[in-house]
Amino acid sequence: MSEPVGSRALTAHSTPFIELSRSDWAALAPTMPLPLQEAELAQLRGLGEPLEPAEVTDVYLPLSRLLNLYAAGARQLHEATSGFLGVRPTRTPFVIGVAGSVAVGKSTIARLLRELLGRWEGTPRVELVTTDGFLFPNAELARRGLMERKGFPESYDRRALLRFVSEVKSGAAEVRAPFYSHLRYDIVPDAQVVVRQPDVLIVEGLNVLQPPAPGHGLSISDLFDFTIYVDARASDIGRWYEERFLKLQRGAFSNPESYFHRYADLSEEEARARASGIWRAINEPNLLENILPTRSRATLVLRKGPSHAVSTVLIRKV
Repeated sequence: MSEPVGSRALTAHSTPFIELSRSDWAALAPTMPLPLQEAELAQLRGLGEPLEPAEVTDVYLPLSRLLNLYAAGARQLHEATSGFLGVRPTRTPFVIGVAGSVAVGKSTIARLLRELLGRWEGTPRVELVTTDGFLFPNAELARRGLMERKGFPESYDRRALLRFVSEVKSGAAEVRAPFYSHLRYDIVPDAQVVVRQPDVLIVEGLNVLQPPAPGHGLSISDLFDFTIYVDARASDIGRWYEERFLKLQRGAFSNPESYFHRYADLSEEEARARASGIWRAINEPNLLENILPTRSRATLVLRKGPSHAVSTVLIRKV
């Protein structure tokens, strides 16, 4: 991945995207104060992600407003279509997919959009589900020989994920998803995430923009109303991954219950080497082989620079 989306290859006349600089995108924001306090931003930040108030105001506030408008438009279209067909309209959520590499910041963005969207009229109830809960349990991954490919498309129960989103999208009163513990690095038996008819459902994960698997006619991306891809150079993401690994080593890995507790006593040099090895062996190949090729399927692309800040926004032409 030598250049991020929007590079020379994608800025020709054939590109399906409109490219906006951060300043031009920020100018689209409505005149309103940032609805989040610094303490709230601190809770939303991921490890190593310098999420500043200016970034939220310039990038994510206008994005949340755009998503709010899309949700309102989808609701109006649904009501009009139901009227045309002579059927009673059912309440269904607007579903947003957020994709991107490990360590690119998509989880923080998804959490932030959940908070911002919930403050707009028309979308007060926003739920967030990550696809981690649909990874096969470690025992099953080990049985299939996939522990070293955790996060690759084949490591997920795609049928269960598709069924879950289909049920939420159909307006089911209550839908349950498995719960994944990052501390244990595994699915937690008998623990669940419950979704109850939200106005908006955000689904965040590495491979949510994947096309249908061979032999299957439908994929989870077919159920999304809007999709976001978080983009950056692979070299930058690799550096962010290494920095995050070091912070986890000094924090969560020190917990004896952590799956990665065996790394807690590594020297900084050893920890950097281990993080770099994991990145090169697992996460970078997954990015290049599976995640990056789905970038062009997104409705909107957030391109990040070396500092983790968004520099450019690309939105698909209507």
